[in-house]
Amino acid sequence: MKTSIDKAGRVVIPASIRERAGLVAGSELDITLEDSGIRLQRVAPGPRLVRVGRRLVARPTASSQARPVVDVAALIEEERNRWP
Repeated sequence: MKTSIDKAGRVVIPASIRERAGLVAGSELDITLEDSGIRLQRVAPGPRLVRVGRRLVARPTASSQARPVVDVAALIEEERNRWP
C-alpha cells in the first residue's frame, strides 16, 4: 500500500493495517530510522510477573479496554491465504 505525507508531516496509516496492529486514536508509536527505511512500532507496556502457586505467570499491565481484540484464527487464515 502506498500513502503520502501532508504539509504538516502527517502520514495516514490505512485502516486495515491499523486494525491488524491494534492501533487506535491516541496509540503511542516508537519511530526508528533504519538503514532500509523507517520503522513504526506500537508502544505497549510489558507484562508483570505474578506468582501463581510455584510458577511465575505473565499478566498484562494494560487495562482490558486498552488491549486490542485480536482474532488469532482470522490472522492465521489471512496469512495462509496470502500465499498461493
